Amino acid sequence: MQSLATNRINLKLLQTFMIVAENRSFREAADQVGRSQSAISTQIRQLEDQLGLPLFNRTTRQVNLTPEGAELLAHARRAVGEVEQGLRHIMEAADLRRGRVTLACAPTIASTRLPHILAAFEKDHPDIRIVVHELKSVDLFQRIRDGEVDFGLGPVIGDGDLDFRTVLREDVHIFASPRFLPDDHKTIAFDDLADIPLIQFPMTTVMGQMIAATAHARGITLNTRYECVQGQTLIALASAGLGAAVMTGTLIRSAAGSGMRRPRIVDPGLTQDFAIVTLKGKTLSPTAQHLAGLIAAKMPPIKN
Repeated sequence: MQSLATNRINLKLLQTFMIVAENRSFREAADQVGRSQSAISTQIRQLEDQLGLPLFNRTTRQVNLTPEGAELLAHARRAVGEVEQGLRHIMEAADLRRGRVTLACAPTIASTRLPHILAAFEKDHPDIRIVVHELKSVDLFQRIRDGEVDFGLGPVIGDGDLDFRTVLREDVHIFASPRFLPDDHKTIAFDDLADIPLIQFPMTTVMGQMIAATAHARGITLNTRYECVQGQTLIALASAGLGAAVMTGTLIRSAAGSGMRRPRIVDPGLTQDFAIVTLKGKTLSPTAQHLAGLIAAKMPPIKN
């Protein structure tokens, strides 16, 4: 039920008042709304008549608010701000009940950690359509730059066009049969990899580049026998006894195989960071923000 004060006031007139007050000019207010200056002046006079007091001091050179006008402007700004906030919350709530989010995800995460997160999201938001593109890092980053996805979940790199919110830090291990690692140790020195045939992600990937850079820095040559795009292929080749697969801890934990060795690489210890990746300056929709927040919340805490 409207109050007596609002019953007396035409809200369209109040909107015109705010525009004139913000511009301190009837002419500029008229230009802003695409009406004549005389029409704006008439609306202000009508509002002043309804209130029974002047809102502006008019001279030939300037338009200034009266004390009552200044007070009305302050209240009107707060009221409009609250209405806009309320409308925004309503629209965000509606957006969270229906909509679509497109995500580009690194295969390592898409096949291991992402499914249970999407299941949790879908349980709370069954009407939202989630589209997942499983992509290697080069293609993932390009899809983000081209605006073809809302955001990505992939490895952290140095790129001035993209923002990275790190949500996961993975240790790097190898996965090998006792044929190559007779002793079941929890760790293996990086330099010892030179003595084992390796199965790796391609050198075009962030992981492949990190391994190659570390080997170069330490002055050793690695014996890479196979390069595979999919983590499950690395696991399958290693399980068949064809070499030691270099992979992240998440893939190690997903790999079946009784008796297989899974030491973490040390001296130096290697880690790979994964992040929620967005185009710099881009604002995500409320639905995409909600999914990104859930992904961050359900990843293991990062230990430095």
